[in-house]
Amino acid sequence: MVRTTNWIGDAVMTTPAMAAIRAAFPAAEITVVANPLVAELFRFHPDCDRVLVFDKKHDHRGVKGFWTFCAELRRERFDLAVLLQNAIEAGFMAALARIPRRAGYETDGRGWLLNYGVATSERKHGLHHTDYYLNMLETLGIAAPDKKKLVLALTPEEEQRAGELLPGRNWIAINPGAAYGSAKRWLPDRFAAVADRLAEEYGVQVVLTGGPGEKEIGADIEQAMSCPAVNLIGRTSVRELMAVLARCRLMVTNDSGPMHVAAAFGVPIAAVFGPTDHRTTSPLSESCRIIRKDVDCAPCMLRQCPTDHRCMSGIFAEDVLAAARELLGEA
Repeated sequence: MVRTTNWIGDAVMTTPAMAAIRAAFPAAEITVVANPLVAELFRFHPDCDRVLVFDKKHDHRGVKGFWTFCAELRRERFDLAVLLQNAIEAGFMAALARIPRRAGYETDGRGWLLNYGVATSERKHGLHHTDYYLNMLETLGIAAPDKKKLVLALTPEEEQRAGELLPGRNWIAINPGAAYGSAKRWLPDRFAAVADRLAEEYGVQVVLTGGPGEKEIGADIEQAMSCPAVNLIGRTSVRELMAVLARCRLMVTNDSGPMHVAAAFGVPIAAVFGPTDHRTTSPLSESCRIIRKDVDCAPCMLRQCPTDHRCMSGIFAEDVLAAARELLGEA
């Protein structure tokens, strides 16, 4: 049983660790436990045989719901729990499920719940998130894959439906949201300016992508643009979003979950970074340009900016256009 992380971007960055687990236990049935959104990433994944959904908001609310889910896990009779999620809740989940071997970082005070714990002193600061998970496994004797890469998978039917929605292969994705907080979001009018210029210069078509909470941002961008755009913000499931992004020539984005999804499909990415640390959460991709301003308060890791948002306001459309042009020129 692998308890994965609760954020889409983080979960995508665990996929090299998933490959390592599969290589270490090739005959095992590997089951991922995930929240409803993250669970969609691992359906049809080559390193995952089954997905069990742990839904704290609906099906497994409160102590009773958690206990019921742990009882379900206990009936599965898992041999090993690998906890990629850092929370103490994951430790309780594995212990209450009576999984005999429980492995993970000894974070959040859960060391006593693990019998294959990795001390927090073993964590190397400044590690990219993909290496953070692999470092834990290597400490436990599970070797990292020879080639570290992000992996997601689509079905032919999903690819076909995306092709019907976005005919051809001349699309760029504009992804203006970021679920973690407003501080990670670049200015909508500048996204619009970049989209218009790229459409004018390269003849590309524009699709706007993002989650339900970002519909207002999408509407603002669509209204500010001169060229037409297909606005899919808040209108796709996780798997539909995966298939849409896989069709794109380029993605222009904030640091976000969809950014890592695009990286898993080899889509070139121009990524705007402000309050978050590009050294730890940049896309694992050779076709990527990071656009950021070196200001004294960044990376602050805050959800909302308490001052003037200078890390984002200091990035102009021309900065992002220069990165996008380089990537389109390499394609």
